[in-house]
Amino acid sequence: MSIATQPRSVSQALLYEGCGERYRLGRVEREVPLPAAWSMHGTAFHSAAEAIERSGRRLGEEEAVQLFSDEYARLINKALEQEPDTNRWLSASGAGGEDIEHRYVLGQEQTRQYWAWAQEQQPAIWSTDAGEPGLELGFEVELGGVWVRGFIDQLLKEADGTVRVRDLKTGSTKARFQLETYAVAVQLVHEVKVLRGDWYFAKKGGLSRPVDLSGVTVERVGERFAAMDQGVKAGRFEPKPGFLCRFCDLKHKCFFFDKNLSRGRNGVSF
Repeated sequence: MSIATQPRSVSQALLYEGCGERYRLGRVEREVPLPAAWSMHGTAFHSAAEAIERSGRRLGEEEAVQLFSDEYARLINKALEQEPDTNRWLSASGAGGEDIEHRYVLGQEQTRQYWAWAQEQQPAIWSTDAGEPGLELGFEVELGGVWVRGFIDQLLKEADGTVRVRDLKTGSTKARFQLETYAVAVQLVHEVKVLRGDWYFAKKGGLSRPVDLSGVTVERVGERFAAMDQGVKAGRFEPKPGFLCRFCDLKHKCFFFDKNLSRGRNGVSF
């Protein structure tokens, strides 16, 4: 089996499966997406959480909050240079400018909450044989004849000697396939078992229920990457218009949104 020369990622696979047209616009045509404060919010929160853990949780609460604030401001200012009209920014509720301000405060609160949670729970961060902590740990593996790259937010030591994969979420969207890919990647690269995974939800300041990953196989995960890779190479980009189009960062470039989704089913404009 030949291996694809262009590496893929979990986000690419989920994007392609969710809407082929969005994948085509962003990954093939390279259209410029609309900015969204939720993206900067997530990135800045991840940076703060990683810094807390890398310090052995010696980083102070206010230092962690300041790190979030600085990173969020940097990312927002960079995006504003490209799109200064905040009315064009994506927002789940309210105007773009209001969302920017709201998420600045929200992200600070969530950083404080994570800091306190980590101090109380003391999650046991796993390390590789080389001593590298399982924080934003990168990988590149072959799955279904496709090179797959990615970074795993956190890897945790389990009492039974296995490793747990954990993804940090500032939003509510989660994908089991992401944890499944991480599980097989860790097993292939580091030769340790992964039986469970979970999500840390910044919205509630705690973990999801454990996800059983004991039955996940390299073959099953590889099938989805192979299907995505084959579809992209064949030029198959199926549009899937619907409710979520209003939150799409490429809707301004999408024929299907403009022509068919400018008004909702009840005649209400998006």
